[in-house]
Amino acid sequence: MLGGKGAALWSLEKSGFPVPAWLAVLPGERVHLAEVRELNGSQYAVRSSAWGEDGESSSFAGQLESYLRVELEDVPSKVEAVRASAGREHVRSYQAERGFEGALEATVLVQRMIDARVAGVAFSADPVSGRRDTVVVSAVEGTAEALVSGVVDGEFWKWRGHWEPGGSLISEGEADRILDLVQKCEAWAGRPQDIEWAIDGDGKLWLLQSRAITTLSALPDPGDSLRIWDNSNIAESYGGVTTALTFSFARKIYEHVYREFCGLMRVPRRRMSRADEVFPQMLGMVEGRVYYQLLSWYRVLAMLPGFSLNRSFMEQMMGVKEALPEEVTARIADEGREGKWRDAMALVRTLAGLVKSRMTLKRRVAEFRQRLDEALLPPPVPFERMSGEELVAAYRKLEGSLLKRWDAPLVNDFLAMLANGVLRKMAESRGGVEVANRWIADCGEIISAEPPRRIREMGEMAAKVEGLTECLVDPERDWREKRSWLRKHPPLRRMWDAYEVDFGDRCLEELKLESPTLEDDPGSLLASIGAMAQRYQNGGGEVEKDGLKLEGGGWWWNQVVGETRARVRDRENLRFERTRLFGRVRKIVRELGKRLHADGQLGEPTDVFHLEIEELMAVWEGTRSMGCLSEWVAARKSEYERCLRGEAPPDRFETRGPLHRYVNYESRRLLQSPEGTSLQGTGACAGRVQGRVRVVDEPRNARLEEGEILVARQTDPGWVVLFPQAAGLLVERGSVLSHSAIVSRELGLPCVVGLSGVMGWIETGDVVEMDGGTGLVTKIRKES
Repeated sequence: MLGGKGAALWSLEKSGFPVPAWLAVLPGERVHLAEVRELNGSQYAVRSSAWGEDGESSSFAGQLESYLRVELEDVPSKVEAVRASAGREHVRSYQAERGFEGALEATVLVQRMIDARVAGVAFSADPVSGRRDTVVVSAVEGTAEALVSGVVDGEFWKWRGHWEPGGSLISEGEADRILDLVQKCEAWAGRPQDIEWAIDGDGKLWLLQSRAITTLSALPDPGDSLRIWDNSNIAESYGGVTTALTFSFARKIYEHVYREFCGLMRVPRRRMSRADEVFPQMLGMVEGRVYYQLLSWYRVLAMLPGFSLNRSFMEQMMGVKEALPEEVTARIADEGREGKWRDAMALVRTLAGLVKSRMTLKRRVAEFRQRLDEALLPPPVPFERMSGEELVAAYRKLEGSLLKRWDAPLVNDFLAMLANGVLRKMAESRGGVEVANRWIADCGEIISAEPPRRIREMGEMAAKVEGLTECLVDPERDWREKRSWLRKHPPLRRMWDAYEVDFGDRCLEELKLESPTLEDDPGSLLASIGAMAQRYQNGGGEVEKDGLKLEGGGWWWNQVVGETRARVRDRENLRFERTRLFGRVRKIVRELGKRLHADGQLGEPTDVFHLEIEELMAVWEGTRSMGCLSEWVAARKSEYERCLRGEAPPDRFETRGPLHRYVNYESRRLLQSPEGTSLQGTGACAGRVQGRVRVVDEPRNARLEEGEILVARQTDPGWVVLFPQAAGLLVERGSVLSHSAIVSRELGLPCVVGLSGVMGWIETGDVVEMDGGTGLVTKIRKES
């Protein structure tokens, strides 16, 4: 009933702060002059104290009337005037903007007026810059009314370890007393405070009010660590909103594998231990979306030799569009330096580790695949019949044998980055990166190119079966009916079964544990087979690769090309091995979800995806800290659904301080809808195509007409079911080493990646001409 300001004054007074005597007139009550006289004032201040006023998020500053220097006999009329101001239009608008409902009933405070020699305001944190280590004091002669209302500026003092004096109204000693008062108010409130103070003719310092600095919630502290978030490459694996289970699992993997990588490269342990906090911070989640924490990646790379060159290679591989400022990279490089002698020894050790890793790579890959095959053998007891403890043990075994021994893919990825970077540097003198892309266009034996080939084969065969094509392309028919009809024909049944065995874990968003697999919903695959069958019936279906003859190049050039092809091929194929591993983990956690649902701990089996991986394991390992799982999951599901409804943050942005409070997405929004008739991206597979575009946000059951160019924000391996239908591919994100780029080159599908803003630049039905060699896309005609 005291309202925000009154409750604060009551608590301050009880805590021993020098608050002038006051009383509260509650809504519906009358003020009694006898009680006012007991405040022992010659004049009084009459102010509002509404519910929510001077709160953490709403100050109501200046919204309701306040009166200073009020004579005793005028107090009742001023109390009524303050009450009446609560019903004004601008106050109702202020309430509505901040979500306050109902009529505002104001308690009115009557306080002894201090005859101030000097007065002002003080902030325990800088309300403009956001610095939490800075105190700002403003002072004016007499009362602070003119200062608070903005009529005068007053003197301005700033403290950050020492005073920057701003005038002569107060002495440095008085400034120190104000500093002490405002810092004590912050300690009392537990958050930065905005106070009004006054010093009377006797030199006594008074506290008139204290409230939260409401603007700070949107201001990062410039003194906090900088974080740069970028999803240029990671969105290909974890696009859109991701569940807690998938994110926690992915973050754990990244932490383990990059620790292991630094060990393989013989980075000194003391250097790794100094950067120990970096490895758990390779990934982050913002508004439900997964991002790279870029500075962590640069810090890991800075542990290796050749940082200045390697960082540009990493940016190319990841598709990062904006390099770090030189002063930031210089600071990161300096962090890893230990002196010339130690740095030289570390360089020798790391180079030796790199050479050894390259020389033993073939053996490492073979051993890794053997470990994977052994780990993914059918379990002696089917997962469906295992107990929860047995399922957890199966997961821990996978973790020990594979997740913490990811050496071959790591080394190969790093060597692919180096080889591709060197090749592109060399290509600059041979006609540009288009030349490099053409030379590595046919890496051979890429497993991701196999699904589109099999889809074409099944489409060609289905086209010869009477009525099957019409069934497959009929949107009204259920996928179960379509699959049943297809499997009636023995050759198609054999091809379908083989596809399920070989690529059953390859699905849209396949690295998300919550994603439905081919077994759950093969609708996209059936639609793609139907589209290819229809195309064969119409006389199309074949795709010709770019026939450019590539000759010569020189010994060194051919060596680099050969190394790049091999590393890119192995990189893509080892990604498929990762898919198999994730498929096994998906089966385990799904079964654990069923067990928790059967025990009544989860409302649905799929609620398991809203637990973090270690939270899930802790249920059976006896280390859980949470009580009711269903309540915990309900909060996470609510947050997940909020993120689905909300706008995605930009591809790249910066933050300082606690992420959930201080993200300002607009400050670094790089992705805007471009203007004009042409857009430049990165050519990934040569070929010039003119045709209508089909913009696809949701690939499930999407279908392209013959000759259409597929446009996507990003693609993952599950999108390959659409590639056979497309005449060309335009992707907003990605690099020449992205999955879409690699597979398109293998299929001979003209492709441009890294087309910033293309999803807003064109619409389905627009006609464009794309050049997969130069990366140029030209809009020929807009859909009418």
